[in-house]
Amino acid sequence: MSTPSIAPPQRDPADVAPADSYQKADPVWVYRDGWRAGVIEAASPRAVTVTYRPGSHRGTGVDTFTASHVTSRADEDPTLDRGDTNKLATRKPRIGHDGAFAMGGPTP
Repeated sequence: MSTPSIAPPQRDPADVAPADSYQKADPVWVYRDGWRAGVIEAASPRAVTVTYRPGSHRGTGVDTFTASHVTSRADEDPTLDRGDTNKLATRKPRIGHDGAFAMGGPTP
């Protein structure tokens, strides 16, 4: 499914999934000044917490949305979609031109 084309007030209530039907890491669209790609962080009977892309840049935001402002997403988003949500994110330090780590000291 591509980006939804109707705003939340125009959605048929029968097409709106309950907020607690979503699971952590589910890919979704959220409505915030237009439909934005997002990923569920948590869900309750009343709302979901979503990490989403608020604009065209690679940054993300986290917000809470009611069910009418959320729908499932099939399109992949390389910034948000991770294969293993329980995997620890790691960052490799930069190595300078002299072979030293950017944090200082020689390379191991």
